[in-house]
Amino acid sequence: MLKSLRIENIAVIEKCNIDFSNGFNVLTGETGAGKSIVIDSINAVTGQRTSKELVRTGASKATVSAYFTDIPLKVAHLLSEYGISYEDNELFLLRTISADGKNVCKINGATVSVGVLREIGDNLLNIHGQHDNQALLKPENHCYFLDMFGNHNKVLNDYSDCYNRFKAVRKRLKTLIADLEDKSNKIELYKFQKNEIEKADLSVGELDLLLKKREVLRNSEKIKETLFSAYSFLTGDDETAGAAALVAQSAQNAALTANLYKDVAKSAERLEAVSAELTDISDELRAAIDNISFDPKELAELEQRIDLILTLQKKYGGSEEKILEYFDFVSNILNDISVSDELLSELEAECEKLEDELILKAKALSDLRKKTGADFSKKICDVLKYLEMPNVVFSINFNEGIYTVNGCDEVEFYISANKGIEAKPLSKIASGGELSRIMLAIKSILSVKYDVDTLIFDEIDTGISGIAADKVGRQIKTLSNDRQIICVTHLAQIAAAADNHLLISKSSDSSGTYTNVTVIDNDDRIKEIARIMSGSSITENLYQSAKEMIENH
Repeated sequence: MLKSLRIENIAVIEKCNIDFSNGFNVLTGETGAGKSIVIDSINAVTGQRTSKELVRTGASKATVSAYFTDIPLKVAHLLSEYGISYEDNELFLLRTISADGKNVCKINGATVSVGVLREIGDNLLNIHGQHDNQALLKPENHCYFLDMFGNHNKVLNDYSDCYNRFKAVRKRLKTLIADLEDKSNKIELYKFQKNEIEKADLSVGELDLLLKKREVLRNSEKIKETLFSAYSFLTGDDETAGAAALVAQSAQNAALTANLYKDVAKSAERLEAVSAELTDISDELRAAIDNISFDPKELAELEQRIDLILTLQKKYGGSEEKILEYFDFVSNILNDISVSDELLSELEAECEKLEDELILKAKALSDLRKKTGADFSKKICDVLKYLEMPNVVFSINFNEGIYTVNGCDEVEFYISANKGIEAKPLSKIASGGELSRIMLAIKSILSVKYDVDTLIFDEIDTGISGIAADKVGRQIKTLSNDRQIICVTHLAQIAAAADNHLLISKSSDSSGTYTNVTVIDNDDRIKEIARIMSGSSITENLYQSAKEMIENH
């Protein structure tokens, strides 16, 4: 529970220490004295959203620290998970807010993120602010209260898990169907393209070879004439000896000379080698000439093949490699479509199975809620009758809506505060005072469900007065029997029921405005209760009435 709160440079509070006790703590004071600032400070130190605008004018930073004792077991587990040490079930939270908006958060001296601070804070206390009454006006919130009352977590989580699995499979199914539709529109084209490339039976580098071969065929006569001329120079004709014959004769003469003149022996050997080489070359040229022939049919086939490859390049890429890559691409798509058809059948079957399961789980959750609803309504009525709504009728209306992660139930609270008047949607007819009492009734019957030791009520008395206010004070007092209550109020009947009374006052001087928080008791408390009752000067009768009001509690 919250034992103490230290505030520095938050709005009009320059510095103050507030000590809270067990049981029922109440905060009172004039309008504008700073009661809401105390709640804002508690929100800040427990990690809730805040603003740099809270920093006191002229200060560079604001600091709020809170000291808790007897921390809940869940908080102890969270501290262990985050590696934060603690002793004697005590906890010290600190948050510093700089004027530039930067935050520093610490738990027992360890620096943590705002998120961690908020997670710990949410398990330490629960704050009921004025906006929570407005939450009752939104029917979508009603199911939350009912589930919390009925401890529906296990059934709800079971349903939610099924819903999330169904949603995930359905998303995959929709994506696959859209993908298949897109691909199916092109499937015939893909098949044609695959067959066209496959039929061409391409190989990398083929076009270069074909182009060279075509060049040879186109110039075959010219090549043949040129080669024959070269051949003739080597072999000669009937009238003229060729180079090969002349070199052979030269080699023979040199060999004869070498027998007599050794200095030409090497030259003779070389000439003999050249003669043999020229003979081989002439044979090769002859063979080449014999092999060259012009076949118009072969050239036409060659031209056709080249045109085919060039056409494929224009369609699918500028090279054989690109064409073959595209072939792999369309082959994979066609294969994927085949595989996807099988997957489609599997997903459709799985989706149908999960949908059937979801419907059953939603019905089980809905039946449980309806069963719980009767007990919830009865307990709410019991508390509201105590809170001076004797003729109240409270019921829960169920309708089947769309399936969401929380089920398919549209749950809405119906109420009639007057005898003989038909119950209607709470959001349509409830007054401010009725909303306050209904929310208190809900908080009362849910109090045992909260895992926190501290409940904070920020002006739950809106629209309440007279006997109803006294009953609200007593109801809050009852709640404080097994948990700490901190309540901001403008009503004397509620303030008189408290175990610990904190007065928030404001003063000012030439240097600024200041808010102070002090514990009041005995005569000071009687005077504060009397002030709340009158709003003006305190008479002896008011004083005695305030004293009696406190003694009655």
